[in-house]
Amino acid sequence: MKANSGLPLSLRPAVTGPPPLTTLVELTWREKRVEYWIRFGRQRYEQVLDRHRRLVGFAPGSTFAFVRWAANDYGTVLSRIDIVRAIGRGEPFQTLPFVRPGGDILLKVEGWPKVARVLDIVDAIVALGIDAGDVPADHWRHVHHRIAAGIEPHPYTADRHAAWLKRRSVTP
Repeated sequence: MKANSGLPLSLRPAVTGPPPLTTLVELTWREKRVEYWIRFGRQRYEQVLDRHRRLVGFAPGSTFAFVRWAANDYGTVLSRIDIVRAIGRGEPFQTLPFVRPGGDILLKVEGWPKVARVLDIVDAIVALGIDAGDVPADHWRHVHHRIAAGIEPHPYTADRHAAWLKRRSVTP
């Protein structure tokens, strides 16, 4: 066991060499104080660190949504959602708190009204019977840019998803 293993991921030294084959996310849950959770994504790994914290891992290329919310005695101090594509060995990536080594950030939204809007968009996709992790990266980038501009994103439909699946099947 390494000397740093008891530290939160955000305080551990950066990984040297190529990144691992999975992206690890540190989740924390202290009711009504700190709530970091995964909204969607196919977890390939899970390790319970203690009563309030656990690590989850994602395979390269998979997409997941990481929601962070925190409050103090005076109210909410952090509301954020990031939709991230897990990176593979040698791929470029952006750093993100509580995510090691990092990932390809497709969407980054802060502030509860915007976070709630993204969660509504995810719920609408799931209501169509589509796993939100299967939605193409381009759509999440579109949602990010439209919300940042204060414009309503185009809805993701079953027809768009079918077209995406066909396009993906013929693209190398």
